[in-house]
Amino acid sequence: MVRTERKKSDRVLLFSVFALMALGCVMVYSASSYSAKVNYGNEYFYLFKQLAGAALGALCAIAFGFFDYRKLVRFRIVILIASFCLLALVFVPGIGVENYGAKRWIRFPFFTVQPSETAKFGLVIYCAAYAAKKHEALTTFKGLIPILAAGTATCALVIAEPNMSITVCVALVTACMLFICGAKKKHLALIALPAVAAVPLLIVAEPYRFRRLMAFVDPWQSPLEEGYQLVQSFYALAGGGFWGLGLFNSRQKYLFLPFSESDFIFSVIGEELGFFGCVCVIAAYSVVVWRCFRTALKASDRFGAYLSAGVGCVIAVQVIVNIAVVSGTIPPTGLPLPFVSAGTSSLIAFCSAIGLVNGVKRNSDLL
Repeated sequence: MVRTERKKSDRVLLFSVFALMALGCVMVYSASSYSAKVNYGNEYFYLFKQLAGAALGALCAIAFGFFDYRKLVRFRIVILIASFCLLALVFVPGIGVENYGAKRWIRFPFFTVQPSETAKFGLVIYCAAYAAKKHEALTTFKGLIPILAAGTATCALVIAEPNMSITVCVALVTACMLFICGAKKKHLALIALPAVAAVPLLIVAEPYRFRRLMAFVDPWQSPLEEGYQLVQSFYALAGGGFWGLGLFNSRQKYLFLPFSESDFIFSVIGEELGFFGCVCVIAAYSVVVWRCFRTALKASDRFGAYLSAGVGCVIAVQVIVNIAVVSGTIPPTGLPLPFVSAGTSSLIAFCSAIGLVNGVKRNSDLL
């Protein structure tokens, strides 16, 4: 007999996410206070933006926790098309904003939005809804085509910005969704071959990507140019030792480490909180991903299971790629650390996704 009362919220999941957000606010202030004072005359410039994003993100997490996620199934195509439209708007003059040679933001009267942050979750919702309705078709290659088409289109729009890091993230998430939804191994292998072959072509197509690759191979050959950021990240992580230099005592934040408040904030965490602090942060992310997959395993319907697992995959992929970049494990590329890096769009998108996962738990029927 099915009981209709709702389960309680996943307090462990929410506590872990809010703890990461609180750490993010502290670290964003620490990493950006000097550069904000130099560039904007206000050391709290990034902190205020991060606090606003955290507040909005927390509200979204709570609100979506009470939302019946199953209603998203009927709007899956609308959500996917909306994601495509937002990604395309960055190329419209007067609407799209260009920074550092890339068009990744949309300008609104009082704020800007980075559509690629929401597109990842729009893709997850579409893939989860499609797989839930057509799960038997996924055993055939033909049945995989809609998911492949959605993932490829998203990647194409993101790489055109250009944004190689988010493109790789979207491609990996698409592969994860195919695996989770039951695609056969031979089909996954067939898909992986052209995807892997495309990576060197994308690198060669843009000179700056090739220079970054060479800087990754040996950053000390160009310590003041392409290898500069990675070298400074090494200095930060190595300088922290086991226990760190202490909160707010980073040396690299004094304009040595570029994007220390966003893409390379984990380097500042390592410098100030040390190896021990880095392990604690990774442990918190592990709990978040674990709770997402736990919710997926206990969900009472396929859509809820695929949705929760997909959100967990996005978080896991982005955390792994970000930490791999700042530690010099893979070539440098810009990708924020979820819930921690500066960026209102990222905070709201990830918190909304966590709210949906919590909603799966709350709305799943007790069997």
